[in-house]
Amino acid sequence: MTTRAERYNKQTLQERRAGESALSDFADYVQKQQALRRPTRDNDSSYGTQSVVTEDHAELDILDSLDLADEPTHVRLKHLLLDKGEDADESTSLLSGVLNGRLEEGHGETLFELGVEDSGDSMGFTKEDWDFALARLQQTCATIGADYRILMTKNVGGDVEVETLNPKDKSASGKIMIRRKPTSADDVIETRIAVVGNVDAGKSTMLGVLVKGGLDDGRGKARVNLFRHKHEVESGRTSSVGMEIMGFDSKGDVVASNVPGRKLSWEEIGNRSAKVISFTDLAGHERYLRTTVFGLLSSEPNYCLLMVAANNGLIGMSKEHLGIALALNVPVMVVITKIDICPPQILQQTITQLTKILKSPGARKIPIFIKNREECINTATQFISQRICPVFQVSNVTGESLDLVRTFLNILPHHGDYNADAAFEFHINDTFSVPFVGTVVSGVVKSGVVHAGDTVLVGPDSLGQFTTTSVKTIQRKRLDVPACSAGQSASFALRRVRRKDVRKGMVVLLKGENAQPVVYREFVAEVLILSHATTIKKKYQAMLHVGPVSQTCAIIDIDRAYIRTGDRAVVAFRFVQRPEYLAVGDRILFREGRTKGLGIVKSVGYDPEKPLNPELAAKERAEGRTKGK
Repeated sequence: MTTRAERYNKQTLQERRAGESALSDFADYVQKQQALRRPTRDNDSSYGTQSVVTEDHAELDILDSLDLADEPTHVRLKHLLLDKGEDADESTSLLSGVLNGRLEEGHGETLFELGVEDSGDSMGFTKEDWDFALARLQQTCATIGADYRILMTKNVGGDVEVETLNPKDKSASGKIMIRRKPTSADDVIETRIAVVGNVDAGKSTMLGVLVKGGLDDGRGKARVNLFRHKHEVESGRTSSVGMEIMGFDSKGDVVASNVPGRKLSWEEIGNRSAKVISFTDLAGHERYLRTTVFGLLSSEPNYCLLMVAANNGLIGMSKEHLGIALALNVPVMVVITKIDICPPQILQQTITQLTKILKSPGARKIPIFIKNREECINTATQFISQRICPVFQVSNVTGESLDLVRTFLNILPHHGDYNADAAFEFHINDTFSVPFVGTVVSGVVKSGVVHAGDTVLVGPDSLGQFTTTSVKTIQRKRLDVPACSAGQSASFALRRVRRKDVRKGMVVLLKGENAQPVVYREFVAEVLILSHATTIKKKYQAMLHVGPVSQTCAIIDIDRAYIRTGDRAVVAFRFVQRPEYLAVGDRILFREGRTKGLGIVKSVGYDPEKPLNPELAAKERAEGRTKGK
């Protein structure tokens, strides 16, 4: 009798590609459906079901025709930067408004191209114009409480000068990072990056080098401080979800200790940083895949960093991790490590293999191999595009290209759409019992805002009930803050709740005037089967992940007789252990052995009287009656 693995390997190339080619199309579809997730709050209830529709009034068109609208007339940036006349103060004030607007849009930071208009036209600066404009920009930054850093210049000279593509172009220009100085820990910009890759790819070593500042000795010196358990230190393999942070100040310098090899505490980094990169160090071994998938979904990463060892290539779990990141529509960047010990021909094989996989129908990425500062800055500014994939080649022992990685992380734009005006929802992905504090839960704020002292509901428990409690204190990166809002990761100390009563996968909601929140044991989702050896029918069970929730689910109904690799279908699931808090638009990912599927929740609850495939249900009922006779 053939094993499941043998049946899988007997699949034709076309069958195996069926799941891959459908992946990117389905991921785009899921991204659009995310807008259906919980609507914003209206005045009638804490969860609005009506979306507000704004009407176009014909009377307002008169304002446009008479040019009486509130919109100010467009002033060219060149005039604001170089104005030396009587209106110079007004120009500076207008420039402050422009910069403030860009900082708001960029969540506290923006990339400003000095010498280039918003339209992309050159301002034709001379060196004298550049110096004058830079001085005015510096003065404006000081006024609005921001710092700046020159990333690269053209026809200016200095340490960050790069060559122009057109030798005839003599105009001075440059890219400048402007970042607001945080007045409190709540103003610090936060970017979450999930670090994935096969076992022995150098994930923990790379993070150790980035966070501590020193280099590795090639024998595991840099990774030791990142491990949480004794067996991890002994084996050198991560088995849990590790968290590390890296800080940049308002001028773009890495916040690091003056003593080589000494790691700053989170409190020190948080107090001195204007931007914090939170790394989630995930396990690479196949044995810990469930932990890795949980870490990827629960940490709500803005970006995914895939580590590939130069001497091994994209093997084992690397492909699995890349597939999950693509399924979740998380922008991916790749770091090829260990280039100092890899023969050139093997490195070339790894690069060829990586390029082929990234360009495949399942990934549809354009790899950009970053070798210099200019490529690094230009790629980082365009990285919001889902189609590009930056690739770095680094050595943690010699330090080669590590500066490019740090520069890239410093100017990485904020990515993610979070609604601070919606009803508050917080997903728990870890729980602690802290002496003299009590029960502490950590996770990510999905939507809304919460303040210390607010009364909240925590649940659901095994019976689907919620417990009323209050938020004693809130911490972000181990610093006390008065509140936290959508998109931020935080920890709450809860009053009168025992640690054994809270678990990963629970949610925290604000207690409103409404009754208890509704939880569901059954739900209907639209799914895509990425890979399965044979066919999937009713009663099939798999481990299902929805955000921080991971629980075994059974299929109770399908809109056809069976589904197989590459199929898109509407499927009804039932949680085996307990009900969970779900919403329409939530992403799901399920797996069992080699079987993988992803989907999106279409509706919560399931009515057996309304089967997804009425004809098949009627046929089964008729067969059942025949057998009964």
